[in-house]
Amino acid sequence: MEREIQAFVPEPGRTERIAAETAAVTARWPDPTDRPPLFGVPVGIKDIIHVDSLPTRAGSALPPEAIAGRQATVVDRLRAAGAVIAGKTVTAEFAVLAPGPTRNPRNLAHTPGGSSSGSAAAVAAGMVPLAVGTQTVGSMIRPAAYCGVTAFKPTYGRIPVDGVIANAPSFDTLGLFAPDVAGLLPALAVVCDNWHPHEPPADPAHGSPELPVLAVPEGPYLERAEPEALDVFATRVERLRAAGFTVRRIPVMADFEQVRAQLFTMNRYEVARTHADWFAEYGDRYRPETVRAIREGQLITEVEYVRAQRERVAFRDRMAAALADADLWITPSATGPAPLGLTTTGSSVMCLPWSNAGLPSLTLPAGHAGNGLPLGLQCVGAAGDDERVLAWGTAIETALGEG
Repeated sequence: MEREIQAFVPEPGRTERIAAETAAVTARWPDPTDRPPLFGVPVGIKDIIHVDSLPTRAGSALPPEAIAGRQATVVDRLRAAGAVIAGKTVTAEFAVLAPGPTRNPRNLAHTPGGSSSGSAAAVAAGMVPLAVGTQTVGSMIRPAAYCGVTAFKPTYGRIPVDGVIANAPSFDTLGLFAPDVAGLLPALAVVCDNWHPHEPPADPAHGSPELPVLAVPEGPYLERAEPEALDVFATRVERLRAAGFTVRRIPVMADFEQVRAQLFTMNRYEVARTHADWFAEYGDRYRPETVRAIREGQLITEVEYVRAQRERVAFRDRMAAALADADLWITPSATGPAPLGLTTTGSSVMCLPWSNAGLPSLTLPAGHAGNGLPLGLQCVGAAGDDERVLAWGTAIETALGEG
């Protein structure tokens, strides 16, 4: 299976290493009644995240020693909770645009998305029950939707990003992939700062947990999705309404093209600065897509960048105010199903505003396109509402009945 899908970075002696790690975990916690929450769970780690004893290549041709660093805190926390590192998962080059070799397990002729392609595909193929990814714009939510799995991108900054090669530091966020919400919860409690599980209060009229008010963002943003994706999304909205959820349609982002331009300005400016030293020395080893992103960023002035920062603050405030009468935004997770071919990772536009605002985002499997490939439902909460988003996500997952 791995030979066809190529979710993992090749690693000589992987089987022996995993066996040794598993034995060490068992020796550390021999008592079955006193084992940590992720005891023995194999976890895939996106290959921009440093792991002791495994080189970081970041999907690039740069020397691993040039981009090496100390083990990431997220890996420290996973290992302290008993997890076993299954291996490094494939990423687009430096988590930018140039795709890796990974194929979509649902149809090998289609992209798995990017840049956390290997992590999404590994979970979708059943190779691991849990994988770590990163999202700068749409690098987790989109591939999870394309591959038909669940992923959660927390509020910006909720998981420490030390030991992770940066893309654009103002946006980079660590997150997790799993088959369903239940598979995410034990690991989120381990890797997120100050995680406190949320129990929704009971609805006095029915005794069942109180359901969130859902908001559909009407306007130019939603119109970026393909007609088929919008049709399937509409059926899922009606299914949620029939299950007792209140759904409100809220006009937002009339200036969506300006929001996109603001994020692009900040993103490319930061990508260029992140790679300034490496690119100066190893520029001839970068792939054309990454070179183009860096060159674009080099042309952006500090004045333009500072203006974009101010626009972003105003956008965050507007979006927070727009959600005042609801609890969760719901949208398609991607513009449509995974595109044919491996030369592109697809469009991240459906994730763009939420990553721009640093908001917690959850994607759930939600139907299929006419070609049989999966689609996803994206649920986005207010900043810091991570625990409630997951609790509400469980209720939405149940109502959708896609499992």
